[in-house]
Amino acid sequence: MLFSRFVAAAIAVISLAAAAIAQSSATVTRTFLVGLGSTETAQIAVVNLANAPSSGPAASCTGSIVFFNAAGSAIGTATTFALGTGQVASARLPFASAGGSGVRTLIRGVVTFTRTAGSGVSYTPAATLDTFDNSNGVTNHRYNGEEAISADI
Repeated sequence: MLFSRFVAAAIAVISLAAAAIAQSSATVTRTFLVGLGSTETAQIAVVNLANAPSSGPAASCTGSIVFFNAAGSAIGTATTFALGTGQVASARLPFASAGGSGVRTLIRGVVTFTRTAGSGVSYTPAATLDTFDNSNGVTNHRYNGEEAISADI
């Protein structure tokens, strides 16, 4: 009798732990560090490259884009996004908003993608950071992030 109660309690604990693990979030973070000139704007673009499934939950991911100054302080508020298959979101940071002085400042852009682990929802996140000239919109530099993203699930 006592053994039966112990086994029942152990099964209940294991079931609860498995449910908690299935609902935990998987997070992918991509960081960009770049020097931004006084005539430039930085823009981070994100996309969900996952194929649309023929059945089951639609491909989706959520996340945020945040810029930080050289001192490590967040600049402004995070830009949040929710992306389905092929959808794109972006956030911009002009030099004037970066808090730097002189003709150049260092900034860091951080993209965080999140999904519920074990949900069966597919996602293939990718991100790039561009710097472009404010006067004519010409891209000065592009930093690709899609091949550098990794996930711990």
